[in-house]
Amino acid sequence: VQLQASGGGLVQPGGSLSLSCAASESTLTMGWYRQAPGKERELVAVITTVRTTGGVTDYSDSVKGRFTISRDNAKNTVYLQMNSMKPDDTAVYYCNAQQATPVGVREYWGQGTQVTVSS
Repeated sequence: VQLQASGGGLVQPGGSLSLSCAASESTLTMGWYRQAPGKERELVAVITTVRTTGGVTDYSDSVKGRFTISRDNAKNTVYLQMNSMKPDDTAVYYCNAQQATPVGVREYWGQGTQVTVSS
């Protein structure tokens, strides 16, 4: 699976940004992780992308109520709408996908995209 992420950039505190990630194939789940300087990579949001089920979502506590992940299964694409952004949201954001294989679930990563929240 190849993942193509887009979006990100610079935004002022309280502002909004959106990210998108397109997968080359159908997947089980897609989501976003982020890594700030000096910190470990952490989950931001994830959504199930199996076509026969509804999109079940999960968010880190730090973004609940501010970020929304959604999907367009016809395009194998997920979106992350980020509102009320804070300086602590500054990080490199990575798209992630999981896909079922005959030997188990395999994980894929897209290229990182920088998100900077600063006045």
